[in-house]
Amino acid sequence: MDGTKRNNIKIGATVLLVQKQDQGSGKLTEGVVKRILTNSPEHHHGIKVMLENGIVGRVKEVK
Repeated sequence: MDGTKRNNIKIGATVLLVQKQDQGSGKLTEGVVKRILTNSPEHHHGIKVMLENGIVGRVKEVK
């Protein structure tokens, strides 16, 4: 599923996200959503979330 729409992302969902320092390389990190940090319903670069391990990034894909 698309990571640019907030209603596609739920707490506890497994997602692939890109961290700020990995934006140039496009390296994706997989994890489970702990908090949704973006308030708007959509964001063209992906909704910003915090994973259970504390990593913050923008969602590229919801598994």
